[in-house]
Amino acid sequence: MTDASVSHVVHAEMPDPRRWYALVVIAIAQLMVVLDASIVNIALPHAALPRALGGLAISAKNYQWAVTAYTLTFGGFLLLGGRIGDYMGRKKAFLIGLLGFAGASLLGGFAQNQQMLFGARALQGMFGALLAPAALSLISVTFTDSKERARAFGVYGALAGVGSAIGLIAGGLLTQYLSWRWCLFVNTPMAILAFTLAIPDIKESKVEGHPHYDIPGALSATAGMVSVVYGVSQASTNGWGSSTAWPFMALGATLLVIFFLIESRKRQPLLPLRLLTDRVRAGAYLTQILVALGLFGMFLFMTFYFQTVHQFSAVKTGLLFLPFSVGVILAAGVTSQFLPKVGPRPLATLGCTMGAVGLLLLSLLHANSSYLGHVMPSMIITSLGMGMTFVAVASTALFNVRPQDTGAASAVLTTAQQIGGSFGTAIQNTIFVSSAAALSAAVVHRPTTQAAIIALRNRAYVHGFDMAFRFGSLTLLLAAVTFFSLANIDRHHLGQHDEVVVAH
Repeated sequence: MTDASVSHVVHAEMPDPRRWYALVVIAIAQLMVVLDASIVNIALPHAALPRALGGLAISAKNYQWAVTAYTLTFGGFLLLGGRIGDYMGRKKAFLIGLLGFAGASLLGGFAQNQQMLFGARALQGMFGALLAPAALSLISVTFTDSKERARAFGVYGALAGVGSAIGLIAGGLLTQYLSWRWCLFVNTPMAILAFTLAIPDIKESKVEGHPHYDIPGALSATAGMVSVVYGVSQASTNGWGSSTAWPFMALGATLLVIFFLIESRKRQPLLPLRLLTDRVRAGAYLTQILVALGLFGMFLFMTFYFQTVHQFSAVKTGLLFLPFSVGVILAAGVTSQFLPKVGPRPLATLGCTMGAVGLLLLSLLHANSSYLGHVMPSMIITSLGMGMTFVAVASTALFNVRPQDTGAASAVLTTAQQIGGSFGTAIQNTIFVSSAAALSAAVVHRPTTQAAIIALRNRAYVHGFDMAFRFGSLTLLLAAVTFFSLANIDRHHLGQHDEVVVAH
């Protein structure tokens, strides 16, 4: 097969007149995938109840599998999912991913035992790995004008940012007023709606020629990713020195080294290494990892802060995240307007710095801190910064990518987020546990009354949260320096391909 046949990509010679309808469809699917990652967290305590109370009798040691069964398969199959979309067709991959996600969600909602639930979550992750890179690739190939593409990525960035917070709110409402099973059922009508609208509104785009899926690369990358993420998930519960943690991380690292060796020798690799050797794109990927590393733990710890320290309900906890959601939406919308005018470099650098400041303010929390006076302003500053960052980083990661590499570039961006989020949550959880334990151990006079015991527990918890937030703040500051140093493109670079080029 010649290189020419590989690079031939199906594009419209004129901008797609239905591109904004297509964006609505993609937005529905993107919201469903991102939302699903957090909505189950609220449902878990209810799903774990005894069968007599409507649950599946999930033991505490198995809680994590409702989450990690999803993240393991989602993160592990993303690269393969992106490449399948490139060759099979991004619209076709998008549609198959939607149907599979809907079916897996339905299966999970009807789960009769914990094994069935965990299996359904793993299936969700697999189909999500096909759906997510296809959605991002469709945005990139559908919007050929830099200003329109910036607005489209603004929508994508807003949804990526608020999905977790919306999941907490929706999860609380569905669990409290219907059933925990509806946290899974809710995906099915969303997927069916997106599938129905996608058929007329989204145009096919793919690399023509005989498909090469690089099976050895796919197996080594997927196994390596799964092993690393599994090891990290074990470390967050059993400690970094646990025999169930470091051997899997070491095995995963070895498999990933083998993967890169395979890719360096393949003519049509699963992951074109030119994506990583491009300084600007590598800077965007590294920034994505660092942002997720520093930010993702915030949702977990603020949920504990609201529910454990302040004893708020699941619904109220979700609603208290609403300012964060609004901040990301507003910042993403404004950033999409400024991106073609000033370029991504100042926007992402400022956004990461604002996120660092917001988390630093959160690290000054006390057990009796005011929500309106302390928590909400800190979350708003963080959310505004993240809204700016999500749009600028996504746009940079897919800037000037070869058409046949669009799916792979999209998959690497999402994979970077999963890797960063998994490592960040595990690292910050370790910081939280050790810091809280150290403060409790330092207390000379042990409390004797129930109220004093609870007060000490809350004080220790908040101290642990504060230390974790400081780690997050430093990580986001490092992300700002990384993007500024590596992503040296400006607005002129973004607009240089506004005219439609048809590849043959």
